[in-house]
Amino acid sequence: MSIEVVNESGVTVDESLVVSVARFTLDTMRVNPAAELAITAVGLDTMTELHERWMDEPGPTDVMAFPMDSLADDSRRPDAPDLGPALLGDVVLCPAFAKDQARKAGHTLADELHLLTVHGVLHLLGYDHLEPADEREMFALQDKLLAQWRDGRAKAKAQQAQRRTDDRLLGAVGLEDEQRP
Repeated sequence: MSIEVVNESGVTVDESLVVSVARFTLDTMRVNPAAELAITAVGLDTMTELHERWMDEPGPTDVMAFPMDSLADDSRRPDAPDLGPALLGDVVLCPAFAKDQARKAGHTLADELHLLTVHGVLHLLGYDHLEPADEREMFALQDKLLAQWRDGRAKAKAQQAQRRTDDRLLGAVGLEDEQRP
């Protein structure tokens, strides 16, 4: 899976974590591993222009998704299991806008950007939140994916910490790492 991240926002973004959460979402949704995705972080002025041009709404927003029109017809979603490799589209994030949302929600900008990345990817996969039932479905899936991704990261960190502890103990008693099963 090819995921390209470009940060034109002027705000520091951990691109590796944005890629990680996007890849996790696409993998979990069983999108073809040869699919391509572009994620761009932009400033307030650029997001305002995009939001006004494509959504006909004033001011900036936090995230926009631009699916490729040629990817699927109206009867198929891009996460259909038999769909071949394709360019999924673009997710555009606005960290400057998201910063205030993160503060209001009581979490970090990074947490907000991870949420918005999942949100944008789900839009590319055909999910929307215009109707109450669709909103419940999309947001429940978004929350589930984020929780699973965060849980996986926490477990990986715990395993790494345990490995470092084990290595220190083995080194203290004179055992080398290659003696380990």
